[in-house]
Amino acid sequence: MGQLFGHDPVYVQEINSGISIKQQTNEEEIIVSEVKAPMGGKVISVMVNPGDLVEEGEEVVVIEAMKMEMPIASDDAGTVKAVNCKEGDNVETDAVLVVLE
Repeated sequence: MGQLFGHDPVYVQEINSGISIKQQTNEEEIIVSEVKAPMGGKVISVMVNPGDLVEEGEEVVVIEAMKMEMPIASDDAGTVKAVNCKEGDNVETDAVLVVLE
């Protein structure tokens, strides 16, 4: 897997559109997934809000880059923990757009 941090085991694994983080605690395993911008551009649409359930492959954000609209889908299923962008924002390559757990 990846690296080990702190007292509870935490494993970091890079995936295509972001990073998947698994934390093993005494009670449960917490999985966090980040949906990142594959390239810089302008956010055209945000389709999710915190608390929404997202399926693997579901589109969560659309950005415009090089005069093309680019839908960005989640690589994992989960609950939206945070949305770090809004319509009209300019984002850089690898910016974390949505966080799932």
